[in-house]
Amino acid sequence: MNKFVIGRLVLQPQGYKAFIPEGFPPRGTLELSSRVMTKHTEAVRLLGKLDGITELLPDKDLFLLMFIRKDAASSSQIEGTNATMMDAIESENTEPRLDLPDDVDDILHYIKALNYGLKRMEELPFSLRLIRELHKKLMSNARSSHNAYPGEFRRSQNWIGGTRPDNARFVPPPVDAMNKALDELEKFMHNDDAFLPLIKAGLLHSQFETIHPFNDGNGRTGRIMITMFLWQKKLLEMPILYLSSYFKKHQQTYYEKLNNYHNGDIFGWLDFFLDGIIETASSSVKTCAAITKLREADMIKVQTLNRTASEATVKILEGLYKMPIAGIADVIKWSNYTPRGAYKAIERLIDMKILYPAKSSGAYGQKWFYKNYIDLFDDN
Repeated sequence: MNKFVIGRLVLQPQGYKAFIPEGFPPRGTLELSSRVMTKHTEAVRLLGKLDGITELLPDKDLFLLMFIRKDAASSSQIEGTNATMMDAIESENTEPRLDLPDDVDDILHYIKALNYGLKRMEELPFSLRLIRELHKKLMSNARSSHNAYPGEFRRSQNWIGGTRPDNARFVPPPVDAMNKALDELEKFMHNDDAFLPLIKAGLLHSQFETIHPFNDGNGRTGRIMITMFLWQKKLLEMPILYLSSYFKKHQQTYYEKLNNYHNGDIFGWLDFFLDGIIETASSSVKTCAAITKLREADMIKVQTLNRTASEATVKILEGLYKMPIAGIADVIKWSNYTPRGAYKAIERLIDMKILYPAKSSGAYGQKWFYKNYIDLFDDN
C-alpha cells in the first residue's frame, strides 16, 4: 500500500534525532482500500448493534462501571501495572483488603479520569482542554505521577525506550514542534471534513501517541480519548466500547503498528485499529446479552423468596452489579439488614448459586463474589 510522510527524523543541536511531524492530517488523498472500507462498514454495523442491545440493559450505569473497570485495568497493565480488575473492585469495598498491591492506584486513577471525562463532555466538547483535564485527573496524586506535571503539556524533550534521547527507541517532537502539531491535531478534531468517523478516531489516537505531549501518561490518556471521541460523534449512545483489552491482548502488534505509523504506514495502523473496533464491539454485544440473561435468571431465583426477603435480596443483587466482590459491611449497607440478617441473606444467595465464598484475605474477614457476573467480563 502507499505510504504517507507523517514526519521526519531531524538532527537536534543536542546531537540526537527527534521526530518532526510534516503536517496533519497527512498530505495527499487517503484512498482507503476495499479491505479497510469493508472493515469500517462492519465496525459501524457492530457499533449500531451494540447500541441497540445496551438499550435493553436495566440500570445501565451499574453495568457501565464494570466495562470501565475492565478498560482501566487493561490500559494500566499495558504500562506495566500488575494489579487486576478484581483488585480494583476490592479496593472499593466498604472494608477493603489490606494487602492490595500498591499499583491498584493506577487503575483507580484511570477510572476516576474516565468517569470525569464522561461527565465533563456534557458541557465541554472534545478538545485539547478536555485532554489536559483528563490527564490531570489521571496523574494528580497518583502513585506514578513523579515529574508527570498533571494537566500540563511538557516543556522539555521526552523519549520512549532507552535511557536518554540519543539511545531511545523513539524521540517525539521537541516542544516547539509539539505545540504546532497539537494545534493541527485540535483543528482536525473539529473540522467538518470527509474523513469517516472511525478512521478519524484511529488517526487521532496514532497522531496523539506520536506527538506524546505529556511527560507521562500519554498511552492511557490516548486510549481514553478514543471512547470520548466516538461518544461525541454519536457513534455510541452509551460509552460502552473500550479498546484497551484488545490493545493489551495484542500489545506487541499495537506498538509495532504505532511505530509503523510514524514511518508512514497509515493503512496498516487503520487495519489493526478497525479490527479492534470489530473484535471489541462483538465481545461487548455478547457481554451485554449475557448480562441481561443472567439478570433475568437470578431475578427469577430471588422472586421465589417471601416478599420481605425478596425485596431486600433484590437490593443486594443490584449492589452486586456495581460491586461484585462484597463483604458483610457491603451487604448491610445495601439491605439495611442487621449483621445476622445479612449473613442469612448471603447464605440464601450461596444456596441459589449467585454468591460464592472468596478466599479470605486481610483483617476484615470473609468476602463473597458474584462469580457468574464477573466471568462475563473475562476476555471472550
